[in-house]
Amino acid sequence: MKVVVLGAGVIGLTSAWYLSLKGYQVTVVERQSECAKETSFANAGQISYGYSSPWAAPGIPLKALKWLTQKHSPLKITPSLSPLLLSWTSKMLLNCRMAQYNLNKSRMLRLANYSQICLQALRAETGIEYQGRQLGTLQVFRNTKQLQSIEKDIALLKASNIAFSLLDTSGCVEKEPALAHVQNKIVGGLHLPNDETGDCYLFCQQLAKLAKQAGVEFCFNTNIYNLTTSNGRIRSVETSAGSIQADKYVIAAGSYSAKLLSPLNLQLPIYPVKGYSMTLPIKNAHCAPQSTIMDESYKVALTRFEDRLRVAGTAELSDFNLSLPEKRTATINRVVNELFPHVGDLDKAEYWTGLRPMTPDGTPIIGETPYKNLYTNTGHGTLGWTMACGSGKLLADIISEAPPQISYQDLNISRYTS
Repeated sequence: MKVVVLGAGVIGLTSAWYLSLKGYQVTVVERQSECAKETSFANAGQISYGYSSPWAAPGIPLKALKWLTQKHSPLKITPSLSPLLLSWTSKMLLNCRMAQYNLNKSRMLRLANYSQICLQALRAETGIEYQGRQLGTLQVFRNTKQLQSIEKDIALLKASNIAFSLLDTSGCVEKEPALAHVQNKIVGGLHLPNDETGDCYLFCQQLAKLAKQAGVEFCFNTNIYNLTTSNGRIRSVETSAGSIQADKYVIAAGSYSAKLLSPLNLQLPIYPVKGYSMTLPIKNAHCAPQSTIMDESYKVALTRFEDRLRVAGTAELSDFNLSLPEKRTATINRVVNELFPHVGDLDKAEYWTGLRPMTPDGTPIIGETPYKNLYTNTGHGTLGWTMACGSGKLLADIISEAPPQISYQDLNISRYTS
């Protein structure tokens, strides 16, 4: 049986991998020249099981208003009357209530926990290498108000059996010795010991090789135009390489998934939240973090690879704009200078921007659609790398009608249409 996967980022790739293990003949269609050239290319590098939280949370609307007046703000909004932006933000605001936040976070933690199991199994079974580390994430707080506001998350971490520890300043320095030089700027932290790190792009390149060996075909440099339908089913996908037919189809095109499905009268509330990253060669290893540091004040993550530091942050709402203005990278530069001032030479840094496919409730859209042979695996926001293996394995079980290992009925598109 043939399956076509549209998109070769980390979500499309893991979908293809797990479908191939089920015995399907899989073809992946991708407009870029290789896997993981867009959102998966230079993301934060953190695999944050315990940090899986929706952006829509109580207090966020007020915080957002304050952020808009700050120079180094974690949120930037380009003034616009875009229908996409207006619709998405209105839905997001409805999810900022405590009851919705708790529900959405519980969904995300469920999938993230499962994804941890799947990635560990994949690593054990294949020996895949991607400069991964299993040293946890340290979320650092610069003021006591941040420490107090973490209480609601701690309750959910406990309920979801996520290991964590609250640390004072000395505890943070013990976990990350390079913070000793700036400990006067930190009042405490939340350590999530089971979180991991790794270069998502390297992971995708290695998994693509394994997938090819397993018989997965890749159609690169191929633009996707539209899906044709007949009698409530997908008949073909029309591309720059011609018409491609299969028995089943998977939409894993990140922020562009909604555009593909809109002509089918399937409205995915996915917005392309723009993020920035910087990759810096590490000059002084003793001045670098060992794993991931999350700076709560600026919502910036700093992740250690072998000899590089990846720094990522900023949420910019500007539709499908991929420009890279210097003023947008100023915040990540500031965080590096304040927390790890001697780690490397910023003049040698490489900057990048990508579009995170964000849903209003933070939860991805995985599973069946009203079309009998069409499935989605998209909308992971900033957590595609974190949830990739679990999402791919879950989707493969759904498509093959095997019993999934986690509940999934509340993850598909029906939660936006019912």
